[in-house]
Amino acid sequence: MNPAQISSLLKEIMQSIVDSTPDSGELNLADANFTPERPKNRAHGDWASNIAMQFAKKLGTNPRELAGAITAELVKNEGIAKAEIAGPGFINITLDAAAAGAVVSAVLAAGDSYGTSEILAGRRINMEFVSANPTGPLHLGHTRWAALGDSLARVLRAAGAAVVSEYYINDAGEQMRKFGRSVRAAALRLPTPEDGYPGEYIGELGAVVNTAVLDFAQLAEADQLAQATEIAYQQQLSEIKDSLKRFNVNFDVWFSERTMHSSENGEPNAIATALSRLREQGHVYDADGAVWVRTTDFGDDKDRVYQRSNGIYTYFAADAAYYLSKTDRGSDIKIYLLGADHHGYVGRLKAISGAAGEDPEKNIIALIGQLVNLNGARLSKRAGNIVELNDLLEWLGCDALRYWLARYPADSPLSLDGEKLRSRTNDNPVFYVQYAHARTQSVARNAATVGLTRADFTPELLTHETESNLLGKLQEYPLVVAAAAQLYEPHRVARYLEELTAAYHRWYDNCRVLPQGDEAPSALHATRLCLNDATSQVIRNGLNLIGVSAPERM
Repeated sequence: MNPAQISSLLKEIMQSIVDSTPDSGELNLADANFTPERPKNRAHGDWASNIAMQFAKKLGTNPRELAGAITAELVKNEGIAKAEIAGPGFINITLDAAAAGAVVSAVLAAGDSYGTSEILAGRRINMEFVSANPTGPLHLGHTRWAALGDSLARVLRAAGAAVVSEYYINDAGEQMRKFGRSVRAAALRLPTPEDGYPGEYIGELGAVVNTAVLDFAQLAEADQLAQATEIAYQQQLSEIKDSLKRFNVNFDVWFSERTMHSSENGEPNAIATALSRLREQGHVYDADGAVWVRTTDFGDDKDRVYQRSNGIYTYFAADAAYYLSKTDRGSDIKIYLLGADHHGYVGRLKAISGAAGEDPEKNIIALIGQLVNLNGARLSKRAGNIVELNDLLEWLGCDALRYWLARYPADSPLSLDGEKLRSRTNDNPVFYVQYAHARTQSVARNAATVGLTRADFTPELLTHETESNLLGKLQEYPLVVAAAAQLYEPHRVARYLEELTAAYHRWYDNCRVLPQGDEAPSALHATRLCLNDATSQVIRNGLNLIGVSAPERM
């Protein structure tokens, strides 16, 4: 019996009590939360509920009296061994061994889909993250959002949402012009412009330009700049994509900013079209020769200029057009993962949403991430004053970096110890969890060697205290994934995996899975092997949600 089944049973019992209570009025249970919780003290049973305390007053009774009526009905159901009242009206539920062990069959039957749900079905989410300028390598500051963003997308999909992960390529504007000037100077072996980009990688890009363009030095300056900008841009963007792929992060959409500035067949570009649409909503006005959006109507600290008096569109204009593009492509929820220095950008995003006729409180979700630093990380020789993602991957590996970045809430400042990330001890959570998976696989291989099969699965034999605890942890997994999705907190999955791993190791130390010596394989051995396999599956599923591999050997 899993938490969803217990929740359904509690709701059914409560509805029966409501229907039989004359003065219950219009009490509606539709939006009530019947999901049970795991007691911290295992002596209090497998699951606990506070529904009697939620509804007693509304039904004109006291919590303990209502709890008594609920427990009397609970124990009539197969699979529930005991239901007791605690404190002011908590209900502690203990499952019989067979009901608790049924989760093993559920896990093995569901396989990779165990833990998925449809709680967010129907939500169409566009999630933009990283979105670094294509003017240099990805660095440590980008890695946190790459890890968290990709993990969150995976968790949201596991909860039934339709998610598009998107990288916004800032390939228009002054930063790109400065980038092009820097690469042109490098190709011509001229000094770096005063406001140019430093780093050996600029020289490398200059060499790429010279290789790609015959007699580059003989071109007109405007052509040199255009060629240098485009070739270096494509090269740098390719490197960014490659770095993210090595980091196990893949985007569904790479959206180019400059596509919004271009037009075909004389038609208005996306930015001009967006302005017309905002005018239709009634939040655009003209003043001092410029075009403004009245964003203060939606809580912004000041109105924003969309088009300057000289006809040039502002960055705000590109942001607005990009937002509308996401709507046009079918996303009703837009999630933005922003750095700590972009906190002031949230109000602008919400104002754009409101000006576009949407609900800023429903259509926009902005997650602010804090800084991360890594002790022992060396500055990049290529890029000068940054720690490159590629160097981090060479030093620490993808799994360690992704796991550690995924196990903390985004809004907490993070200081990591590089040597601890590299260690192969139980003090390193990624090693601890991956080793548990490797151990489950080793048990399965050894079982095959001694001829132990899974044919005699008998869940009522799983009566040891450590088995009860491990089964409970397996039952929790779907709840953890659902909460991680609803709260936008993928770190919950990593922390759960560490708890599950601890429960598995305690069980492994106390309960022999394989027969020893001349001992004949029994139903207990087969049943424990199934429990081992189910744990292996859940660890694998959880690691996949945070983009980390599940090794079979370590």
